[in-house]
Amino acid sequence: MKSGFVSVVGRANVGKSTLMEKILGEKISIISNKPQTTRDEIKIIYNDENSQIIFLDTPGIQTPRNKLQEHLLEVSEDSLKDSDIVTFIVDNSLTIGRLDKMILEILEKVNAPKILLINKCDLLEEGEIEQIKRTYIGLNTFDYIIPISALNDENIGKYIETVKEILPEGPLYYPSDMITDKNERFIVSEIIREKALKNLSNEIPHGIFVRIDQFKKREDKNLYDIYASLILERPSHKEIVIGKNGSKIKKIGMEARCEIEVFMDSKINLKLWVKVEKDWRKKQKLVDRFGYK
Repeated sequence: MKSGFVSVVGRANVGKSTLMEKILGEKISIISNKPQTTRDEIKIIYNDENSQIIFLDTPGIQTPRNKLQEHLLEVSEDSLKDSDIVTFIVDNSLTIGRLDKMILEILEKVNAPKILLINKCDLLEEGEIEQIKRTYIGLNTFDYIIPISALNDENIGKYIETVKEILPEGPLYYPSDMITDKNERFIVSEIIREKALKNLSNEIPHGIFVRIDQFKKREDKNLYDIYASLILERPSHKEIVIGKNGSKIKKIGMEARCEIEVFMDSKINLKLWVKVEKDWRKKQKLVDRFGYK
């Protein structure tokens, strides 16, 4: 049995969560075109007949500007410490950007086999792929370099086989039917947050926290009552999130409910409230209270 832990790191919006969704075939990490979408280390558990790979999907690495971002950077760095393999994902940029250089400096301190995935290769010409590969080969940092397209499922199988080659023999760390270490409440909160990010465009950047206030199955039927609060950091954002005559929050709730019903395989009675905790991302006490420790 081959088994072990694989950290997946990269700056925001390079396709980490899309890659995890393709590998697993399930939507666990929320996927949005906005940076700083993933806020927790999420274990994605891949099982086949002779291996178990636990992928550590981490928040996108960026220069921290508040207490929440400081926490996210710590989460990403901590995930590297005990990993059997580190996967660094870059996109189709032809040069190494500032944040990628920052991540490379972090990786220099890690003593584990390293795989570089060049994502979005479907947007590149063959010569451009070779140019990017040569750039990273020159750093002498990576044991393997694989061009992929997470969106089009290109070379994902090759990546999995490479991981399995490197992994040591080991035990089954989780039951073989388990796909993540996160519970249903967490995944439901992430679905709601994703729908909020999607529908709010750039009006409300990232200052939304979704708190599940009630999560209860009715005794007499296949129906869950889920009550959740969308916590904002500015009073002026509240009217935007609610929308004219409640239209925006209604749309967020409707889209979230449809996806939660598929995920839970149950009818859902979803109710959303909008509340304000001013500048919560800058306050350590509130960041801790919301579970980012």
